Amino acid sequence: MPDAQPEMPDGQSEMLTLEEVAARMGLGPTGVKQLIAEHKLLGLRDEHGGVRVPAQALDGALPVKHLSGVLTLLHDARYSPEEALRWLSTEDDSLPGSPFDALHQNRATEVKRRAQALLL
Repeated sequence: MPDAQPEMPDGQSEMLTLEEVAARMGLGPTGVKQLIAEHKLLGLRDEHGGVRVPAQALDGALPVKHLSGVLTLLHDARYSPEEALRWLSTEDDSLPGSPFDALHQNRATEVKRRAQALLL
């Protein structure tokens, strides 16, 4: 039986297990869970109760720069982790690309501005 993964918007990256993320980051699974709890990393429950992290949330062995601030804004706007993933992964012609793409290209200001607008 294949691993159950949270639903991703079409064409988006793979979802990693806690163990895969922990190995990339040089942490234990508990350390990854702590980063998720602190909104420094995005984690979603799969249908079996496991936690998955979108590969796009990482830049090598670290969370993408400025992801924490964006996740805090989305949390404050009462976005669920699933809604946050969809928002971060959805193409936005005015960026251009998705918010995840913009964060990977060091264009966090526009992403944060859009996330702040969700609080209004």
